[in-house]
Parts: sequence; structure tokens; C-alpha cells
Amino acid sequence: MRKLLVVSVMTAVCVTLLTQSASTQQSGQTVSQARRLGPPKGPVPRLPSGQPDLSDVAWLASGGNFRQHDALLLPAAKAILDKRDVTQDPHNFCMPDVVPRTTPFPIRFFFNYTHKTPTHMVIVHEGNIHSFRQIFMDGRKHPPELDPTWYGHSIGWWEKDTIVIDTVGFNDKAWFDGRGTPHTEQLHTIERWTRLDLGRLENKVTIDDPGAYSKPFEVTINATTTIGDEVMEYICQDGNQYGINTLPGSPTK
Repeated sequence: MRKLLVVSVMTAVCVTLLTQSASTQQSGQTVSQARRLGPPKGPVPRLPSGQPDLSDVAWLASGGNFRQHDALLLPAAKAILDKRDVTQDPHNFCMPDVVPRTTPFPIRFFFNYTHKTPTHMVIVHEGNIHSFRQIFMDGRKHPPELDPTWYGHSIGWWEKDTIVIDTVGFNDKAWFDGRGTPHTEQLHTIERWTRLDLGRLENKVTIDDPGAYSKPFEVTINATTTIGDEVMEYICQDGNQYGINTLPGSPTK
């Protein structure tokens, strides 16, 4: 069963990439030209099963301002934030980013089915160690006991045209942003991804972390697409050094 699921998802990945590449070539536009025109306009494409199709293009996401919620930080979390600086950011050492942190690299969604309601979804990130998230959409619940991980345990479902992703089981190692905004292993996120039209995608994320914040709050992630953009190879491995590593005898500036 595990092998069949992997084959199904990878087949969908290959078909999607080949179809999108051919579409760009037929239009006669380069990706750079398409970017200058901005997000394409048009109706929301749909899967044969009827749900909005998020997988036909790669998305560039931005947003999620945590600074405006600093007043909700508990004293212990505020003390952690005050001690951090960019040189300590786990992202700079090739570690994964916690939901909903964004980077200037694209992401792409893949479903294991298109002709019926998907039971699994994978979100592929270009940045940092070829990261991916697996979302279970087959009706299962979160396990009662979870070992904390970078991306946690995610379950998802459709609410009309919005896909909802509920995640728990995070570790506390990643930062919400480059400032060092912290979270704890009590973090619980609920993402609501809605494709607004052909070229725009919105994600409203509820952050609930009673170990770091006095109450839940919401941040908004806005994503756009450029026809022809793809998730590309990205080489970054655990243990990479941030900045210039000066060894004895090495030239210095």
C-alpha cells in the first residue's frame, strides 16, 4: 500500500510538471516575461472530483507578520525573542521552517487523486533540504501521542472550496520569522487555503500556542503564481555554516 501511494503521487507530479512546461512553451512567453505581467487572471481551475485544483502551478507566498502580535507574547517567550539574532536562525543552517513561515522560494501542492476526493496531499518546498509536508485527508485523527517534529502531524479536509489543514506535534526548534519569534511544543495551527482565482491563493492561519502567547491569533499568507514557474533543485544540508567560516591560516578580509 505504501509503494502504491508513492507511485500514485509521483505519477501525478510528473504529469503536472510536463503539462505545465508544455503550456508555457505554447504561449511563447518566458517565465521572466510572465512574472512582469503579474499573476494570471481567470477562473479557479478544478480537479475532476470538483475541488479547486491547487496543484497545477507553483506558488510564491509572503506575509504572516508576527511583529504585530508581540503584545501577546508571554514573558518567557519575550525573553527568548530578546536574546536571539539572525546568526542563530535555524533556517540559515538548513533546518526546516515552521508553519506558516514563508521564504522567497516556491511551493507546490500534489494530490494522490484527481478523479475523486484526495485522501493525501503533499506540499513540496523548494527551500532547505528538499522539504515536504504530508497531509492526511482520509478522515483520520491526530495520534494521542506524538514525537515532536519540525512539521508536526497534519490532517486535512475540504470546507466547500477551502482546504483546512490542522497540525499539532511540532518541536520548538524553528522560528516563526527571521527576528526569532518563538513557539513551544504546544503549538497548534489551523491553515485555511483558498484559491481566489487563477493566479492568487490565500492562507489564513490560526496560531494557538498557550506556551508562548496569551491567546490565539490569525496571520494571513498571500501567494501568487507565475505560469511556468517550477520548484527547482535546492542544495542545503544539515550542518552548513552560516556566514564565512574562517579557519586558521585562511585569508581574511
